[in-house]
Amino acid sequence: MKRILITGGAGFIGSNLCKRLLDEKNEVICLDNYFTGSKENIIDLLDNPYFELVRHDVTFPYYVEVDEIYNLACPASPVHYQYDPISTVKTSVSGAINMLGLAKRVNAQILQASTSEVYGDPTIHPQKESYWGNVNCVGPRSCYDEGKRCAETLFIDYHIQNNVDIKIIRIFNTYGPNMSPNDGRVVSNFIIQALTDQNITIHGNGKQTRSFQYIDDLIEGMIRMMKAEDFIGPVNIGNPNEFTILELAQKVIELTRSNSEIIFTDAQIDDPKQRCPDISLANDKLNGWKPKVQLEEGLKETIKYFKTKLE
Repeated sequence: MKRILITGGAGFIGSNLCKRLLDEKNEVICLDNYFTGSKENIIDLLDNPYFELVRHDVTFPYYVEVDEIYNLACPASPVHYQYDPISTVKTSVSGAINMLGLAKRVNAQILQASTSEVYGDPTIHPQKESYWGNVNCVGPRSCYDEGKRCAETLFIDYHIQNNVDIKIIRIFNTYGPNMSPNDGRVVSNFIIQALTDQNITIHGNGKQTRSFQYIDDLIEGMIRMMKAEDFIGPVNIGNPNEFTILELAQKVIELTRSNSEIIFTDAQIDDPKQRCPDISLANDKLNGWKPKVQLEEGLKETIKYFKTKLE
């Protein structure tokens, strides 16, 4: 049994990771300030004697003895990370410093949940880990993009200078149960709009592409990365099957049997035109990891989850 700290543990990804690690008979400490996380996501775990919930903001130091740290704390949807951009940067940068300091003190492995946003609006396709990115450092998304890029720098420097055992993953668009209905991400937006027969709103012409990864595939990749020997990353964790935003909207309407109509609004500033991971490195270094759940199957499970939220 390992003692594992998950920052942002009550969020969408964190709560699913908490459950998986508890199922594997670990002791889990869930740290969250509830800015975007929710107790409702982990309410079913509270009776587990090996689960501990702590309200705490990672921009302040936290002291605990653990074997592993998954650093997930940071709002990840544009609606939330642009609400308080200074806080977003602080969470990414100060949070990384505090968790790296903890890992150094207690000799713990630490995994940084970075993002495909470090690639910005990419000029190469698909995106390899060797690509340095095309990021606007003064745009409305830069608080998140640059915060995560700086966090990666800190992780590498703590590894080189202090020999901290680090892991860096770059997460591509992920969806599934425990997403917040109002988080502003495209999958949750479309599903909620479809289930309530509202118009489905697409920013821009809908030709921009994304690759959508189901949460179970991401969790599997994260755990494999933590166990990987002699590999620190960064590594892309995503589904390389690419869809336009218009195709996603059409698929959601089909699966929900909705009467919603698709309407188009102004494009968002710095919205990437293409986003698709090259996962050959993950497949090579993470024991053959690749996503198993494809879009239609994953959407069905996610729609089922959101239906329970609307009851």
